[in-house]
Amino acid sequence: MKYNFLGNTGLLVSELCFGTMTFGGSEGMWGAIGKIQQDEANDLIKTVVDSGINFIDTANVYSFGLSESLLGQSIKTLGLNRDELVIATKVRGKMSEGKNDIGLSRFHIFNSVDLSLKRLQLDHIDVLYVHGVDKRTPVEEIMRSLNDIVMTGKVRYVAVCNWPAWMVMQANGIAEKNGWHKFVGMQYYYSLAGRDIEREVLPLAIDQSIGVMPWSPLAGGFLSGKYTRDTEKAGDSRRDVFDFPPVNKDKAYDIIDVIAEIGKAHNTSAAQIALAWVRHQQGITSTIIGAKNTAQLLDNIKSTEVELSTDELKRINEVSALPKEYPGWMVERQNEGR
Repeated sequence: MKYNFLGNTGLLVSELCFGTMTFGGSEGMWGAIGKIQQDEANDLIKTVVDSGINFIDTANVYSFGLSESLLGQSIKTLGLNRDELVIATKVRGKMSEGKNDIGLSRFHIFNSVDLSLKRLQLDHIDVLYVHGVDKRTPVEEIMRSLNDIVMTGKVRYVAVCNWPAWMVMQANGIAEKNGWHKFVGMQYYYSLAGRDIEREVLPLAIDQSIGVMPWSPLAGGFLSGKYTRDTEKAGDSRRDVFDFPPVNKDKAYDIIDVIAEIGKAHNTSAAQIALAWVRHQQGITSTIIGAKNTAQLLDNIKSTEVELSTDELKRINEVSALPKEYPGWMVERQNEGR
């Protein structure tokens, strides 16, 4: 396992991050994603730590707090060294029918952090992500609140999920102007079937030295190798009942054909090739993997051993390339020869 610095900080995180969205389960969406309970969670967390992964990701909204509770209990039951773990959670989602139990107001951020710490049985959160855009709360209020929660000692670093690039730059500009803590990490959907962040988000992150943690690098299991043109239902994948994130399936099948062929040459799975491709991309700090069982987890972890050749990367890049969009194609055209 290799370790990378989280953005422009001195914090080292493993090149894979374990996501606990499958922990808990309930009715509806969360039940479709996973229903891992305490004993299974303990086994997975032990495998994660034994493999060298020190970065673990959860969110308050995952099964409405149950994911955090299961993770916290696993850490305690297994007797893990807290100082060797980097624990990340999130705030923004609707947690109850309470009028203010949603969003990124100062009120909700402070309340949510206290509740997350209680569920996790920890005294601080290493990385707190804002889990999406809140159009009703001014960005200045969000950044001041995040700065102040860091100053309490309850949070070490702040990061962002799913914001447009311009808004991340605006937020960090406000923070820098006021001497507040800035976003040091960005968690965004990134896979061979969804390379959208390459247009604006990833260039911003590279330019500003912000760490990037891709979520759903297998496109919600679609790139796992279970799906082909002849197999629309895998039978044991959340994609069968929760078709997310959205993908262009015709294009994705072309991608699967290529990564499955390359996987055979490496004597490994299509999933490992898809994960290895993400790891090879510039600006990527730690790729978030999830699992419903230990075998699946170990297969994903083995992707760190896969090294793709220049020709293999070229084939994968070509079949998964984004269509040209303005102003990107004009920038490319006008910079020819520079």
